Amino acid sequence: MPGAGSPRLAWMILVLACACQFMVILDSSIVNVALPSIARDLRFSPTGLAWVVDGYLLTFAGFMLLGGRAADLFGPRRTLGAGLVLFSAAGLAGGLAADAEVLVAARIAQGVGAALMAPATLAMITTYFTEPRARARAFGAWSASGGVGGLAGALAGGALTTGLSWRWVFLVNVPIGAALIAVALVALARTAARREPLDLLGAALGTAGLAALIYGVMRGGGNGWTSVAVAGPLAGGLVLLALFVAVEARVAKRPIVPLRLLRIRGVAAGSALLVLFGAIAIAMWYFSAVFLQDVLGYSALAAGLGQTPAAVAFLLVARWAAALLTRVGARGLVVAGSGLFVAGFGWLAWADAGSGYAAAVLGPTLLVGAGIGLVFPTLMAAATAGAPERDAGVVGGIAATAQQVGGSIGLAALATAAGGSSAASYDRVFLIAAGLGAAIAAVSLLLPGSPRGSARRSRP
Repeated sequence: MPGAGSPRLAWMILVLACACQFMVILDSSIVNVALPSIARDLRFSPTGLAWVVDGYLLTFAGFMLLGGRAADLFGPRRTLGAGLVLFSAAGLAGGLAADAEVLVAARIAQGVGAALMAPATLAMITTYFTEPRARARAFGAWSASGGVGGLAGALAGGALTTGLSWRWVFLVNVPIGAALIAVALVALARTAARREPLDLLGAALGTAGLAALIYGVMRGGGNGWTSVAVAGPLAGGLVLLALFVAVEARVAKRPIVPLRLLRIRGVAAGSALLVLFGAIAIAMWYFSAVFLQDVLGYSALAAGLGQTPAAVAFLLVARWAAALLTRVGARGLVVAGSGLFVAGFGWLAWADAGSGYAAAVLGPTLLVGAGIGLVFPTLMAAATAGAPERDAGVVGGIAATAQQVGGSIGLAALATAAGGSSAASYDRVFLIAAGLGAAIAAVSLLLPGSPRGSARRSRP
């Protein structure tokens, strides 16, 4: 385990974790700009084209609990390596795809690879950075790398599609993945696999339940919430998740998600807050982008550039929050960030078609971006603190799954609330987001109040 005596190794591990997080988030956004070219070349149907995005997001969220438990049983080195190999191989298959079915299958496989990578990187941070201040800085850097990946995705997707071909949106993963595999082999210690059986029944129920629930939510906006296509998967997902909880509590000898972890205050409260935060992030990055296009008439590229100041604010504040966490504590930072959410989204709700960018968009998005910089790394640190080291992977999987589920539900719910593309529609979305900011502030009172409490770890 790196400490004060091995700063070079600690730096390599942090760079590896940040690069993998960048890669995972980049791939969730880089493909969006390339979709029209993909549809023309591979003759996708309109409904089939959505699966290029949805297939990745569905398996990414659905398999993360399994990925987290794999990191605990087999070690971050093996789990991250397997995820990188699968992710890169699927990128190669997608870039060379000759028909729509192959590309969708490649994106589904990429989602599984991402689901192995994301919790493994969180396990690396919680395992290798045990000193509270160092861990806070590591989470700040990890969070910022995801923000850079999201911002770079739209710009890189447009550049690669225009300058080369849409295929390079997927092929670029191959050399990056190969380099990260080499770093992982050097930086991460080889650990013996734990002699515990994998909870296959729990893994199947949890993965299927999450996938069905998220699939139903994804279909909600276009099919109506009471339709069979939506209500069926939602009901099935809830039933499967209820069975999952029953199996974990009463049947599994070595559960994939030990329910005792949810009795840890930081894990339970932090994960609940990450569900709400997922919706806040969607309201900011997705709905502010479409507001710039639908209401103010910006092009897609101009909208992306219009969000750049907020992204920079997020990156800078996320690094600054790391230094504050050990002094102020998780609760104080989340309340402060929530105040920025309420102020920023409340300000955005006043914007209309006659508003200028500087007066009605730049100021509020800077506030919200700064709020995200305060809240996101703080919640990730809080949600993974206090858990035994041997469960670092599954706790990371719980936290990452909570955020993904919150984002999926938030996108569908806010799109339904908008009901159109007028300025009034976006006003409703931003006012709801301001209300979510207030809810985050209220729930954050369940977090440990002191810096020492937010960073404390329990013994295995």
